Amino acid sequence: MNSAANAALQRRQLSTPRTEFVIDDLPTTGNGVVVKPLTSWEKLYNQGWLRKTMILLSLAVFWELYAIWLGNPLLFPTFSGTLESLWNSTVTGELPSRAWNSLRILLTGYAIGIALAALLAVIAITSRIGTDFLEALTAMFNPLPAIALLPLALIWFGLGNGSLVFVLVHSVLWPVALNTHSGFMAVSNTMRMVGRNAGLRGFGYVTSILIPAAFCSILTGFKIGWAFAWRTLIAAELVFGVSSGSGGLGWFIYLNKNDLEIGNVFAGLLTVILIGLFVENVIFCQIEARTVRKWGMQH
Repeated sequence: MNSAANAALQRRQLSTPRTEFVIDDLPTTGNGVVVKPLTSWEKLYNQGWLRKTMILLSLAVFWELYAIWLGNPLLFPTFSGTLESLWNSTVTGELPSRAWNSLRILLTGYAIGIALAALLAVIAITSRIGTDFLEALTAMFNPLPAIALLPLALIWFGLGNGSLVFVLVHSVLWPVALNTHSGFMAVSNTMRMVGRNAGLRGFGYVTSILIPAAFCSILTGFKIGWAFAWRTLIAAELVFGVSSGSGGLGWFIYLNKNDLEIGNVFAGLLTVILIGLFVENVIFCQIEARTVRKWGMQH
């Protein structure tokens, strides 16, 4: 009896919690997760668009102050003077017309370059000889500046949009093809086996398995190709300018440089920058948000 009583006493002592080790229950709201309220400054700082806007405003202020200190509008106009030239050229319709001419040619070359890059990447991923073919071509042509091909393009296609499109395709094709192929090669064997077991072959296998899994690398290639194409186009327009009686932003910059309208030169350069900011922070960011971020492949 004594042993039974001792056992019952020990069980009662074990079941009774010691007060020094008792922790109050967490509140049931929020599943017990302690959330620190953010300050107003922290909420503002978490907005990426606001941080980038502040950086751009800081650069504009620095530009204005440096130009005022330099005191030579012919060498370096102020930011406010550049904005005035930008507004005047926009109101007259000259700058929007030039910008549209450049964008129209750019989009044509960019689309053709992406299509050819996709074709090369698909060929490379399907066979070893295709991989060797892509590696050989990129080793030969990727280091070659697109603007260096402009004299040949002028001979082959004449003084027209065809020459510009040719050098644009060259500038887009190789970075997009390389990044796409690298992304395909980085797809895990598990993903590949899932596609094979699901009966996917050929084009369906590429579109359903390889492209979604490698889209981070593909999108990086798109960004690099866009930047290369934009720079190549402006440089090509500066070299031979007018095409079929019209010209783009590069030709606008060149003409105003000859007339010593430096404010308009900077307005043209600012237009190139603004278009680049729009494409990067609006178009490509929207693509990222709807694809790789939504799929959990990027933070």
